[in-house]
Amino acid sequence: MSTVSVSAARAILPDLLDRVLAGEEVTLTRHGQAIAVIVRPDVLRVRRAGGILAAATRLQELIDRGGSMPLATIPTMSADRAEALLADVSASRSAR
Repeated sequence: MSTVSVSAARAILPDLLDRVLAGEEVTLTRHGQAIAVIVRPDVLRVRRAGGILAAATRLQELIDRGGSMPLATIPTMSADRAEALLADVSASRSAR
């Protein structure tokens, strides 16, 4: 990856675009601070997809781990409360 100031990039933009097309990443700086990176669109798509696939893999691992764990033996809701919730849902649906 190369680094080019914004003022220099203005003068050599066609050359920078050729370098990016060839696969190079170019960092643009202003006053010594990196402000942007020029990359090919396909490289950007792959990076985004990689993050999404990693998140999906992590989610699948959590689902698998949760599915193999036993359910709690202590009820978290009383039967009366469950019946009341079901009645509320039924009443809400029939009111539509």
